Amino acid sequence: MGLLIGDDLWAVVIFTAIFLLLVDLVHRYKFWTAHYPPGPVPLPGLGNLLQVDFENMPYSLYKLQNRYGDVFSLQMAWKPVVVINGLKSVRELLVTCGEDTADRPLLPIYNHLGYGHKSKGVILAPYGPEWREQRRFSVSTLRDFGLGKKSLEQWVTEEAGHLCDAFAKEAEHPFNPSLLLSKAVSNVIASLVYSRRFKYEDPFFNRMLKTLKESFGEDTGFIAEVLNAIPALLHIPGLPGKAFPKLNSFIALVDKMLNEHKMTWDPAQPPRDMTEAFLAEMEKAKGNAESSFNDKNLRMVVIDLFMAGMVTTSTTLSWALLLMILHPDVQREDPIYPGCVHQEIDEVIGQVRRPEMADQARMPYTNAVIHEVQRFADIVPTNVPHMTSRDIKFQGFLIPKGTTLIPNLSSVLKDETVWEKPLRFHPEHFLDAQGHFVKHEAFMPFSAGRRSCLGEPLARMELFLFFTCLLQRFSFSVPAGQPRPSDRGIYSLPVTPEPYQLCSVVR
Repeated sequence: MGLLIGDDLWAVVIFTAIFLLLVDLVHRYKFWTAHYPPGPVPLPGLGNLLQVDFENMPYSLYKLQNRYGDVFSLQMAWKPVVVINGLKSVRELLVTCGEDTADRPLLPIYNHLGYGHKSKGVILAPYGPEWREQRRFSVSTLRDFGLGKKSLEQWVTEEAGHLCDAFAKEAEHPFNPSLLLSKAVSNVIASLVYSRRFKYEDPFFNRMLKTLKESFGEDTGFIAEVLNAIPALLHIPGLPGKAFPKLNSFIALVDKMLNEHKMTWDPAQPPRDMTEAFLAEMEKAKGNAESSFNDKNLRMVVIDLFMAGMVTTSTTLSWALLLMILHPDVQREDPIYPGCVHQEIDEVIGQVRRPEMADQARMPYTNAVIHEVQRFADIVPTNVPHMTSRDIKFQGFLIPKGTTLIPNLSSVLKDETVWEKPLRFHPEHFLDAQGHFVKHEAFMPFSAGRRSCLGEPLARMELFLFFTCLLQRFSFSVPAGQPRPSDRGIYSLPVTPEPYQLCSVVR
């Protein structure tokens, strides 16, 4: 009897294995028979999951690009993926073919993080009416509350003053600047979202930033990729909570802030911030089942702003200071260095008044340095995935509807055919022979096309004002007796520098 049960069990296992292999082959057949991009041979069931290094995705894609060309395919379990590389191909994908490639793939892990039906915010929302409604709201509301106006510039400048005061307290002692930079940029977002700023020592504020930092990489690593490729695993009791503990904790903290803010909202008064503007739209949309203005979407829009607006800008500033201590010739005032940030700041701004955005046009070298920091740091190398909304012909290939697309921004920012020294920090990439600032078409850290970063103007303002305020007040250096820190990043979303310390000396 036991032998028969054993035989039956083996028969079920063998039948299931054969069935899965047949499903796998049938699934691949539609890609093999068309002019589908080449790629590494996938394993049955797993695809190329074991052939991609999720700890260093940019380098893994670089090697595959060298082997298969600028357009190649991967198979993540049963999910087809096409990776697009190089300036010409990425721009064609995002701009020329933008209407057909602006959709987002279904990422099942986000359903367990609050991004469910009608609550996908702006970044991950499918390309359609709800996304257009939320993007239009976000852009217009940011503009109403100061984006591109003097009011927001004053917020950033005042916060830069608080940041410089915090740096002054650490003067001449080694410290890691990343947390202070996160606090400063977070307060700009908090001003927009909650019309308030936190003191740097606020316990709740510190807990929120610590949780957010610890969540880096939870939704981009190997485990997340496996769960997206095999979503049935997400139904295992307790697994989503164990896989994404910090992201869940951060979302809970955002909910706490939103609930507190709702209690102080007075619908009779003009909105003071983005949250109140969203709540006002929710009131208008009551009874409209098609509206995307709801509590869950409010939460997602706020999370989008903190994740995309705070994390990326503070990480870029952390890279900027690291590169200043690694390249002292770029920052310091010294007769033997005819072009440097300190010299330009002293000539254009001086040591008394605060920097203004109007100064940027007269500071080509500083502007070039900031752009080169963004290019070299390459903090969002693989972009946020796109998806085809219909079958498209692209670069001689046929890419079916529903294919996940990875526009490899790293391949553009480090394109060897565009940049003189693609793997080195070289501000002259953005200067002509006369020292005038030149912006390249291949400068694409904010992506391009319909899904380009909606907060790009705010990020540019913050990077210029925070960076120039800090360099106006301080000289930065590697602490005496410490080894020279590395300029290699830690791959997550975003790519962060390895932890480092610096010394700030008041000028």
